[in-house]
Amino acid sequence: MAEIKTIQPGVLAKNQQNKDVHLIDVRTPAEFREVHATTAVNIPLDQLTAEQIQSLVKENGTDPVYLICQSGNRSSRACQKLIDGGFTNVVSIEGGTKAWEAEGLPVVRGKKTISLERQVRIAAGFLVLTGALLGMFVNSWFSGLSAFVGAGLMFAGITDTCGMAMILAKMPWNRR
Repeated sequence: MAEIKTIQPGVLAKNQQNKDVHLIDVRTPAEFREVHATTAVNIPLDQLTAEQIQSLVKENGTDPVYLICQSGNRSSRACQKLIDGGFTNVVSIEGGTKAWEAEGLPVVRGKKTISLERQVRIAAGFLVLTGALLGMFVNSWFSGLSAFVGAGLMFAGITDTCGMAMILAKMPWNRR
C-alpha cells in the first residue's frame, strides 16, 4: 500500500487561483448535491476508475489529481484505487468537505439530504428492532435477523467497509 499524499483545503484553494486543478468529489451524488467545493466534479467512489480520470486530465498526466469526500476516509481509498490503477500524482484533501467548508472556502449548496451514515443507522436500527419484536411475538428464530445486523455492524467497524452503505448508496434517492 503506497503512502497517500494529503493537502490542507486552504493550500489547495491558493493553488487553484494560479491554475486549473482537477478536484474530484468521491461522495454519493446525494451528498455532493447537498454541498460541495465549487470546482469539484462528482465521481462516486464505487464508480471511480483510472480510465475515467485519465480522460478527465487529458494529455497532461503529470498534473496532480485531488480527491475529496466528506471527512477524508473515502478520498484516501480513492487515492489508493487510482495508485493501483497506475496514477502517481494523487492527493487526498485533509478533512474533506467538512474542513473545506470550515475554512470558509467557496461551496455550492443544494437540496438537503439525509447522510448515508444516518441512513445506515436508521436501517440498522429498524432491522434490529424488527428482528427483536418478531423474535418475541412470532418465532424466536427471527432474533437471528438482529444477530445478523449486529455481525454486519461489527464487520463494518473492523474492516471499515459497510455493505449496507454500499446498498443504500445505489438506492434511487441517493442517485442524481
